[in-house]
Amino acid sequence: MGEVTRRLRGWRAGSAQYRDAMKITETIEYAATPEQVFAMVSDEAFQDRKCVATGATEHQVTIAADGDRTVVTSERSMPTADLDLPSFANVGPALHVVEVQDWGPAAADGSREGRLSVALKGLPIGFKGALALRPGGRGTTETISGDLKSTIPLFGGKAEKAAAPGILAGIRVEHETGEAWLAG
Repeated sequence: MGEVTRRLRGWRAGSAQYRDAMKITETIEYAATPEQVFAMVSDEAFQDRKCVATGATEHQVTIAADGDRTVVTSERSMPTADLDLPSFANVGPALHVVEVQDWGPAAADGSREGRLSVALKGLPIGFKGALALRPGGRGTTETISGDLKSTIPLFGGKAEKAAAPGILAGIRVEHETGEAWLAG
């Protein structure tokens, strides 16, 4: 399905060890045109359904036009009781997740590119990457590719490893919810 990779680099002269972010890449397919898929992801009712499907106990969705860009923001409170969080993650009974999809204008073939960020409030970790909708596969492919990065010295890799399944699960839930939405 997707790809998760880690690149480690060694020592630089005169500095401490540093580490690159964990790379996450997923490509999913929809049996619809890029225009239909974009109409779905920029629909508040779809985003509400996606938030509920992820297990959010509370959520808020806003969709705004910013020039020729469309910005989809969802804020969710996720229960932490069943999460396998590292010991340094003291977030309480709920994890607050802020996802921002910032989509550019459509090309002649309906394809679009955008940016994605996912912030986990209270945790020094986040995901930033690129989005692309393209004609292909069963109708449209959506590619999500980016960096999952923690700012915790020495233990950042452990935090990224703990957070990666949640990011991948979120992508999977959006895909499953989208398939059901498009099927009508």
